[in-house]
Amino acid sequence: MSKPIRQRVILEVLKQGPIPDQDELRRALARQGLKVTQATLSRDIHELGLVKSGEGYSLPETAHPEPALPSASRLVREFVTSVREAQNLVVVKTSVGSAQPVAAALDAEAWPESVGTIAGDDSILIVSSSKRSAHALAQQIREMLA
Repeated sequence: MSKPIRQRVILEVLKQGPIPDQDELRRALARQGLKVTQATLSRDIHELGLVKSGEGYSLPETAHPEPALPSASRLVREFVTSVREAQNLVVVKTSVGSAQPVAAALDAEAWPESVGTIAGDDSILIVSSSKRSAHALAQQIREMLA
């Protein structure tokens, strides 16, 4: 049994709830048809970042989830100063230091007209597949500015 499969089975077992100790986890894996040594199980526990609490081993919880990005329209209204088209490109100027969060929010919109985005400190370059799609993208961003 390969390591990735074994570790996936460990995660599936722990989705059912905490396991009191390594020996019980080893037995749970054996019931799934996996025979593992204590040393292998210890390595897997470490590599998977499993947490040991008073209840036993469990899946790690994200203590500090990544904060959600504000909406693209809010960021555009707040930080974008201009939008210009150049063939199949759209250049978006922002206030200093704001290009990266604005670009991330625009990327999150997953517009089909956008092939890719590059952000600097105060400029964003959006590559589009055609002049027409660049124009459509620029219009969508300008509408957010209004």
